[in-house]
Amino acid sequence: MRQPSVIARRVAAASVSLVVAAGAAACGPKDNDAKGSGGDSAPHKGGTLTVLNSEPQTDFDPARLYTSGGGNVPSLVFRTLTTRNRASGAAGAKVVPDLATDTGRPSKNATVWTYTLKKGLEYEDGTPITSADIKYGIERSFAPELSGGAPYLRDWLVGAADYQGPYKDKKGLSAIGTPDARTIVFHLNKPEGEFPYLATQTQFTPVPRSKDDGTKYEAHPVSSGPYKVVRNENDGERLILKRNPYWSSAVDDQRKAYPDTIDVRSGLDSSVINQRLSASQGADAAAVTTDTNLGPAELAKVSADKELAARVGTGHFGYTNYIAFNPTVKPFDNPKVREAIAYAVDRSSVVNAAGGSALAEPATTFLPDQKSFGYTPYDPFPAGASGNPAKAKELLAQAGYKNGLTVTLTHSNAKDFETSPEIATSLQDALKKAGITVRLQGLEDNDYRDTIHSVKTEPGFFLAHWGADWPSGGPFLAPIFDGRQIVKDGANFNTGLLNDKSVNAEIDAINKLTDLDAAAKRWGALDKKIGEKALVVPLFHPVYKRLYGKDVRNIVISDWTGVLDISQVAVK
Repeated sequence: MRQPSVIARRVAAASVSLVVAAGAAACGPKDNDAKGSGGDSAPHKGGTLTVLNSEPQTDFDPARLYTSGGGNVPSLVFRTLTTRNRASGAAGAKVVPDLATDTGRPSKNATVWTYTLKKGLEYEDGTPITSADIKYGIERSFAPELSGGAPYLRDWLVGAADYQGPYKDKKGLSAIGTPDARTIVFHLNKPEGEFPYLATQTQFTPVPRSKDDGTKYEAHPVSSGPYKVVRNENDGERLILKRNPYWSSAVDDQRKAYPDTIDVRSGLDSSVINQRLSASQGADAAAVTTDTNLGPAELAKVSADKELAARVGTGHFGYTNYIAFNPTVKPFDNPKVREAIAYAVDRSSVVNAAGGSALAEPATTFLPDQKSFGYTPYDPFPAGASGNPAKAKELLAQAGYKNGLTVTLTHSNAKDFETSPEIATSLQDALKKAGITVRLQGLEDNDYRDTIHSVKTEPGFFLAHWGADWPSGGPFLAPIFDGRQIVKDGANFNTGLLNDKSVNAEIDAINKLTDLDAAAKRWGALDKKIGEKALVVPLFHPVYKRLYGKDVRNIVISDWTGVLDISQVAVK
């Protein structure tokens, strides 16, 4: 998956889409079970759920959305072949059928995937959903004017690399077959055991060709989910969703769809969102947010109030904040220097700079601390919670810097508590104890992103972060460490410029596995192998703390998204 700072439509925000929302299993506070809190606690149908967000739900077209697991708000309108399991914690990191009867049937080498649609699927106007509609929905996502979605299909489908969508090429993609109205078959360039995860992306939403009006489709996309769009103001700044009368829980066991209406209001300041959720007055009593966290100061205030503390949902998303090195830049071409920095890092100080232990968990592995990723505990440079400056000095001497050295650390000036000045300063202080003088180079956010993601301008030492498109080691390790994904003239994410044949070969071997549990173990072992190269220094995994209104019930927060799932929410 792309970084949230690079492509905002990430899972963490929703979607991802999303994006926005590692460590222990995600869950709500102890008293936030399926019944919610308060007196009339049993979830029931009816009422209006208000969603208070900072970022507008722009480009509300399944072709243009970059989501995983179907997204959050998008998943209320758009169903896909597969989706995330709507359950709290680790159980929510599993992929399950949605429009399809199963998660897909692979050929022996996982280059052909076949799906059968459930019977009785209908759009908001009562017309049947067919396999041809899913094929068409995917094809239109290739149209240049509908860009924005995940890039995998262009890479994975046979003959799709140069396809320009059905508006220019009406023949369509021969890699997608629809032998009958309920069957769809995908032909891939290479084995992809994680195709069921990809099939959760909104590009797999059915779109009826007769209702497609190109870039205008986002104003009223045809619903295949429990809600339909009745208003879309200012490109997603205000979305009002009402029940789709043709949706049935008999063919959708994932979405509860309790409220009658979903009112999404965006473009709000984060402090205003948290103030309104805290006060829970009027309609805000039945409100949630899908993209706004509590900051350190806000969390301290909320934690001191028993009633407010009971209305904080806690979640973990597959996401890692880390130090990145460019080994073509001196002195970082010397592994001993990189190892010395790894030993010198004071993670307790970094965690405090990120908002404290309630909002960040220290990391020594690149993969997040979740089973679905293949998390395997290891620490190649064990320095304890506060670092080991003596060991760092020893390594520096071995590298030829017995009197220490001076380096420049590049970071963003954005106040994100991730790649921002607070984190950079904590590292500066820690490395000073090891004899490393750190000069800080803060860049405005756009300049920072452009600089660190260009092979031509990438610094030697900088802060970075990465989140997964789905809960697996594949979209976590491959973009960052597969040498074949180094992009010399464009956005490059393999910051360590690693092109190790054995690493590349292991990535290919794991991708062939359709047993996702077996694949996870292999990803964990590969993480350990790469970690020993000291091309990155994991710092921490974020924790998401989000308020919800006092009349909100049925809190579900999965390890897939790390945020409250509004498809499960009921209001009092």
